[in-house]
Amino acid sequence: MLGAGFVYFSATSLVPKILVTMTKAAPATKVSLSNSYVLGAKILCKADGIDKCAVNVFLSDADGRPVPGKGVLLSAEGADVTPQNAQTDQMGKAGFTLVSKVEGQVEVKALVGGVKMEKAVTVTFRN
Repeated sequence: MLGAGFVYFSATSLVPKILVTMTKAAPATKVSLSNSYVLGAKILCKADGIDKCAVNVFLSDADGRPVPGKGVLLSAEGADVTPQNAQTDQMGKAGFTLVSKVEGQVEVKALVGGVKMEKAVTVTFRN
């Protein structure tokens, strides 16, 4: 027969540690491109080479959890992108700015692991 001390120790020390270990969620590591987004935070700017448009890329896994630490390459023909390549933060977000001296619309595309994301955003530069 087990002693009262062992039962008390098990109930107060071992069981909570086991439950915490079993319920900790592992960080997401596999990107689901269909659950990830390219979003414009500021998509209308002056075409003066100074005013900055802002674009954010959010990477998620198949369950919608953010995927941190993944590299994202942003391309926008007709605009300068800073940085061109960024890592996602703990919320799965990579932020970019764009400037241009040329008036017009620019389609912004993101690549993750060399694969083009399905979703894109358009920014507009005006004089």
